[in-house]
Amino acid sequence: MKIMIAYDGSRNARLALAQTITMFRDLKPQITLVAVAENPRDITSGNEDFFRQEVDELKQHIAEALEVCQNEQIVAETMLLEGDARKMLLFAAEKKIRPDMLVIARHSHEPDGGFIARSLTYFVDELDYMTFGSVSSFLARRVQCPLLILPSL
Repeated sequence: MKIMIAYDGSRNARLALAQTITMFRDLKPQITLVAVAENPRDITSGNEDFFRQEVDELKQHIAEALEVCQNEQIVAETMLLEGDARKMLLFAAEKKIRPDMLVIARHSHEPDGGFIARSLTYFVDELDYMTFGSVSSFLARRVQCPLLILPSL
């Protein structure tokens, strides 16, 4: 069974990896961890530095996740792409990997802060959904393989 996991190194992504291994271990899955670095919108030295830092962090995160898979004796590989996360994950699923299942972690809507932080997060989430749509809803409408969206804990 080929499983593609959208992986950004976040707490929810790490939990999704652990849950995927637990749920599908007996099927001897071949996991591909896909990380996406979003390109800077304009080419300035500050944005380029920020982008390179993001790429370096993603490389570290997927290397750590690959080590988790190896320790669990799960066959795994990684892929690092650049661009819009929604489109690049769809591209990877449909044109590169062709998994039997795509796994993504839903981001938490409960921030660590108090009422003001929750209110601001809710506003930003709603604005993002209205203008761009979330990654999970984008993929749910378009991806051609089964999609498992794991909730945040």
